[in-house]
Amino acid sequence: MSQSSSTATALRIGSRGSPLALAQAREVQRRLADGCGLAADAIEIITIRTTGDAIVNRSLAEAGGKGLFTKEIEEALLRKTIDLAVHSSKDMPTVLPPGLVLSAFLPREDPRDAFISQCAAGPRTLPQGAKVGTASVRRQALLKRLRPDLQVVTLRGNVETRLRKLAAGEVDATLLAVAGLKRLGLLPAATAVLDIEEFVPAVGQGAIAIESRADEAATAALLARVNDGDTATALAAERAFLAALDGSCRTPIGGYARVTGGSVRFHGIIIKPDGSEAYEVFREGRREEAPLLGADAGRELKGRAGVGFFAQD
Repeated sequence: MSQSSSTATALRIGSRGSPLALAQAREVQRRLADGCGLAADAIEIITIRTTGDAIVNRSLAEAGGKGLFTKEIEEALLRKTIDLAVHSSKDMPTVLPPGLVLSAFLPREDPRDAFISQCAAGPRTLPQGAKVGTASVRRQALLKRLRPDLQVVTLRGNVETRLRKLAAGEVDATLLAVAGLKRLGLLPAATAVLDIEEFVPAVGQGAIAIESRADEAATAALLARVNDGDTATALAAERAFLAALDGSCRTPIGGYARVTGGSVRFHGIIIKPDGSEAYEVFREGRREEAPLLGADAGRELKGRAGVGFFAQD
């Protein structure tokens, strides 16, 4: 959805074309305009279709894991047809293509999961054997850990599509990120917001990441004006945790860091896909230690779980 104007384009933002992705890109556009003294119409939003957008009938884990929503956008960034890439942080692989960096994070929205159903107030009150739709192996594993009797099926599509499928009775319930619902003005659809200690969020959930080319100091200086330090610190811990586990969206992993003043508290979990086994870890320390805390937590869980914990059936 490119935006035309007589004003010369100062920055080109690459984004997926879903309503949620565009809402996030417009938030970056607005913050850059306000923070850098640019006219909003000088910041162009260019939509890019990704591999993940084309997959509608199978889980992302089956299709190859993380990177499916970023590859084509990153290729455009490397070709210099865009200046910035806006992503949901939870979609970002831990290893970026050479020459690209995560330059900024916007202030994090609510990182929790929302439960949505027309027949129950929460996962515990769903009927025996109820069908729950989700595209997330983390949510699937957490649900099965709580309720082994539930049928968990793959539910793909954007937020609006999933809500339509739920309303049509294809599933009895679904789980979606609170952040996405809020950004789309759909939070009233949520039946309940799940406890963050029981349903540990995906790494990066609720945070918008801005990716740029590593060798462009002028762009980095602009992005520094919109970067939220607390969110960047939290994501440093969470992404270090994920990297230590060699995690992708093939593996059920949750990780959430909360930054308060000069300290950071981290909670991580790894779960068998069927919910039958889980390991949790907690860390707390100074904010400058965030990457070390996350990496150490990941190494601990990897050691405790042992070889083959994530082996697929």
